[in-house]
Amino acid sequence: MERKDIWIDFGFSGLTKWFGSPWAGQMTPLEILVAAADWEEGAYAPTLLEDAGKLLESPLPTRVIDILWCAAVGNQEFVPDGRWIDGRDWLRQIVDVCKERIRRDDPRFDALPPALACDPELREAVLAELRAIAPELERATAGHPYRRVPDVVPALERVVIEVDPDLGFRLFLRVLKAYLIPISESQHRRYRELGERFGYNESVVDDGSLQFMPHAD
Repeated sequence: MERKDIWIDFGFSGLTKWFGSPWAGQMTPLEILVAAADWEEGAYAPTLLEDAGKLLESPLPTRVIDILWCAAVGNQEFVPDGRWIDGRDWLRQIVDVCKERIRRDDPRFDALPPALACDPELREAVLAELRAIAPELERATAGHPYRRVPDVVPALERVVIEVDPDLGFRLFLRVLKAYLIPISESQHRRYRELGERFGYNESVVDDGSLQFMPHAD
């Protein structure tokens, strides 16, 4: 399945949405991960493996990975040393589960081909959108009464700059949705245009949970 055909958020950002679902509390984290990797006969596994591999091999500190996860899931406060798993250990589990799922269909699978280099213009475009809404984003996350997560904006910036602007953009959208942060009509239009440039299905950017405020410009 091509990325354009995946009509729900995919990869690591998409996995956070599974954990934010109302039914997630009825399953263990590993069960949720296995279900995500198996979605649509394994269509989810390659993008999830790609994202997890990039984060695992990146220079990002584990604390930054934990912050990104908590903010994108959006249903828990960030408490250092208080989570159910270390962020890098979690990434390793994701990699192992995805490889196992892919090998069910391709027993000789070893690794994904190297990712193509990203267009620097896309990196700058994502950073511009992130920084344009940074004050609202920081207030919503660090200032939330019971789902406080600190330093989300710098964590997202590091993903965009040091890991992958594609993943950074999807995590950015996930946080906006998780914290119900309103955006204007022009922002909505620019996000959709960026999604097209990254090759997303249009529902990946706006799945109905973006707080789009017409005439808010």
